[in-house]
Amino acid sequence: MKELVALSTQDRIRAIRDLPVSFQEKKHIRCVLHHEYDKLYIKSARQSLELWQGTLKEIGGKFGSSVLSYFLFLKWLLMFNVFSFLINFGFITIPLLVHGPSPSNVTFRGLEILTGAGYFAHTVLYYGSYSNQTLLEPVEYDMQLSYFFTIAVFMVLCKITLIYSMSKSFQENYVPADSSSSSAWLLLTGWDFTVINEKAVRQRKDNLRESLSESAQSELLTRSEKLKHFGVHLGCWILSTGLAVGCGAGVYFLCQYEQKTLLVPFVVSLFNLVIPLFYSLFNKFEVYSSQRSQIYTLVGRNVLLRMVILGVLCHYWMDVVAENFQCWESRVGQALYRLVLFDFFFLMLGSLFGEFLSNVIGTKLLLHLGVPEFDVARNVLDLIYSQTLAWIGIYFSPLLPVMQMIKLFILFYIKKVSLIQNCQPPRRSARAAQMQTIFIFLLFFPFFLGALSVVAYTAWSLSPSEQCGPFRGLNKTFSVIESWMEDVDELQGSRWAAWIYQNIILSQIFFFLVTLIVLVIIYVFWQVSQGRKELIGLLKQQIVNEGKDKSFLLDKLQKLQSSRKKNLKRKKKKRVGHAGPAESRGGGRRSVGPGPPTEPRSVRLQRPHSGHAGPTAGAE
Repeated sequence: MKELVALSTQDRIRAIRDLPVSFQEKKHIRCVLHHEYDKLYIKSARQSLELWQGTLKEIGGKFGSSVLSYFLFLKWLLMFNVFSFLINFGFITIPLLVHGPSPSNVTFRGLEILTGAGYFAHTVLYYGSYSNQTLLEPVEYDMQLSYFFTIAVFMVLCKITLIYSMSKSFQENYVPADSSSSSAWLLLTGWDFTVINEKAVRQRKDNLRESLSESAQSELLTRSEKLKHFGVHLGCWILSTGLAVGCGAGVYFLCQYEQKTLLVPFVVSLFNLVIPLFYSLFNKFEVYSSQRSQIYTLVGRNVLLRMVILGVLCHYWMDVVAENFQCWESRVGQALYRLVLFDFFFLMLGSLFGEFLSNVIGTKLLLHLGVPEFDVARNVLDLIYSQTLAWIGIYFSPLLPVMQMIKLFILFYIKKVSLIQNCQPPRRSARAAQMQTIFIFLLFFPFFLGALSVVAYTAWSLSPSEQCGPFRGLNKTFSVIESWMEDVDELQGSRWAAWIYQNIILSQIFFFLVTLIVLVIIYVFWQVSQGRKELIGLLKQQIVNEGKDKSFLLDKLQKLQSSRKKNLKRKKKKRVGHAGPAESRGGGRRSVGPGPPTEPRSVRLQRPHSGHAGPTAGAE
């Protein structure tokens, strides 16, 4: 069927006509083909309607799949935030807007766009503006339960989606590294078939040649050179860790100055922009055997920096702000608003001016630097950091995904223009599929799990504000579930749900069983992975043994052919040896004395004998 679909219309009609089947079967084949063509048409129409489809093809054709992976990741995060906005807006914001939010006498001055305070503090953008009452019109709607379950269900769906995407990407794209065959992998899989631009193809050839030579040179390093490289790596790691810790200490010190509202987000965004440049500078002095090792090192240092900064900020919010400020949830939401906004400003500055200045310096002043490359690792970590802010802020500012959507949409075009105007394709190719797997893994751990921990700690341990928000008057946010279960227990037909909650969900045995099941599942998957590793090892050994068998059989075949040739030569020599003496004896008889000239045999047969000639003649 696939062969018929691939044919042209005339060839397909001719092929169906020539099939040795009945008319009904041919009719069925035509119906199936028509259905397949409908599916292909719908698929092509859906692809043509996808966001940025043509732009993504252009980027992949000119800069390769590794750069394309960044823009695909950005698009994936954009769809993620669209989903988040629809859930929060539909189940939290719309019911409050329909009921009518509390009026505010604060006027809009314009500065609120930068600070997120003032007029915005009294809108549905933040936690403090949501009601704790049960809305009765037009239907009964509990805002406390709606707020809690919307956030909880969204975080659970995010977790499931990330785990599924990570496992699927890992299963499809991950290839275990083998240091003994790195050159072979580079030679066999180093070409990027998405590149179609002629200039990019020539550059890709040169880059592949350079990577092969570097790989061959790295395998010939002496022990002293390896120790030297290890010392350089260790020193760079110490410096990068010190920079991250110093940035965290500086952020915590600046958090004490609450009156300077814009100072903390400005400094945090400045750290996130400048410090990774130092990390990239460290890579200039380090020697790596592969680009993957270089990318992983750079990613690890940037992850450490951002986790330290986010950890310090969350500690300050949970420990200081929650204890000393009224309606502290809205205050944390405003801080996250400013962080997202300033992060967007600095990303634009880094793209429009940072990469532009690097291009000018590399092409006009320091020619040996050349045109800069697009730093995929650093830019992806910027996206992950920004998405982490949105996840943390989902509790304190339910509409923060709107800002994230606008930010990602504008950032796509800014990065595209900066990439085309200021950057060149990467000199060393990387496996973009595996990079995509690493990006999703980093998004899940430690960033998503960190954001989930902050939201869970806020709901289970911290006391909500007493004067604002949907959970005012409760000891903890999770107390809304306890009060709801008490109401459920009073209902005659729903007591079983309250019993399950009190005796199973809240019991330690339940969490013990859940933990045990998770550990068993992890153990099963670990055993499966170990079995696959052993199978891979056996298959590799089988390949080696088959190679040895083939070489052994080839040696035997060559020996057999050589022995046959020798036997043929011997037989020829024997034939020549037997024929030589016979001819020499015959030649000796002919050469003894001058005999009469020999006549042809036909003449000798026609001549009559002398004894019979007389009587015959006389008779005549």
